[in-house]
Amino acid sequence: MRNPNFANMPHEKFMQRALQIAQKGLGNVAPNPMVGAVIVHQNRIIGEGWHERYGEGHAEVNAIASVKKEDRPLLPHSTIYVTLEPCAHYGKTPPCAELLVKHQIKQVVIGCLDPTPKVHKRGIAILEAAGIEVITGIEAEKCRKVARRFMTFHQQNRPYILLKWAETADGFFAPKFGKQQWISNGIAKRLSHRWRAEEAAILVGRKTVEIDNPQLTPRLWRGKSPLRLMIDQHLQLKKKNFHLFDQSTPTVVFTSKKAPSLQNLTYQTVDFSVKNIVPQILQYLHENQINSLIVEGGKQVLQSFIDLELWDEARIFVSNSYWGEGISAPILKSIENVQNEPIGDNILKVIYRKT
Repeated sequence: MRNPNFANMPHEKFMQRALQIAQKGLGNVAPNPMVGAVIVHQNRIIGEGWHERYGEGHAEVNAIASVKKEDRPLLPHSTIYVTLEPCAHYGKTPPCAELLVKHQIKQVVIGCLDPTPKVHKRGIAILEAAGIEVITGIEAEKCRKVARRFMTFHQQNRPYILLKWAETADGFFAPKFGKQQWISNGIAKRLSHRWRAEEAAILVGRKTVEIDNPQLTPRLWRGKSPLRLMIDQHLQLKKKNFHLFDQSTPTVVFTSKKAPSLQNLTYQTVDFSVKNIVPQILQYLHENQINSLIVEGGKQVLQSFIDLELWDEARIFVSNSYWGEGISAPILKSIENVQNEPIGDNILKVIYRKT
């Protein structure tokens, strides 16, 4: 395995293509990572693929399958670009590293290493033992970012956490007296539904359910619903007619009370005597292979994650309206960078936590 001199290696453009197609798996491959693969012979792409769906073929498998019959003899003379180290163990599919050996791929260029013990450097070892040249570190940071849900889950033993809210131009998050008042525009609402289809779970608190009665489904976007999570310490909402109790999609209620679970509705007891129950929620999600979470609750729920610095990314819609009064929006700490994007007459701020 060797790390390249970036100035002398023209590999970036093909890895960028692999990164581009890797993201097509967003929302469909969890808890696996998004991975892209591109096969190149003499600067011509002869095959490409991505991990399309959990339990099905990995990126390398799909890339090789896409190679036309007339180009198959070129595989032993080709380079494959893979955003993540090829797997080295039998899971739902055979090891991709062995597949590359079988097809006698000449060179494998890897974006970043797999952090899991079953794969870390083992995929590379299989390739090198077969005489295949391996290059690592091409667009490594971008590759880690694309696989950030997977990386966070395995390196920090928790899901990747996105905080999401809307606020006014003068920094208010909600009206003072517990009533519903929409802040962001319709485009932002549709985008929020898209995010729901892309992530594994979504969390709100009891007050949000009481005030907004959300469905927490991607009704305005095609895709699967995330696991719905709600905090209701005393089961105050159990017998009321809220969408989260409709049993239409899997839902977990975190509570201090014991209650029998129903179809698609689980009551999970946690210890509310501690100051902050967030670690218990994250432990539950980790044990259940949930590798990403949107926190879309009220200020108290959002603040509980911020106080413990248990968040990775925040997506904040800022409207052009001024309220003059209300509940102030949460304040983030340890910010690494901020990206602003116009969403109609709103601004979307994407903020990453400094690590």
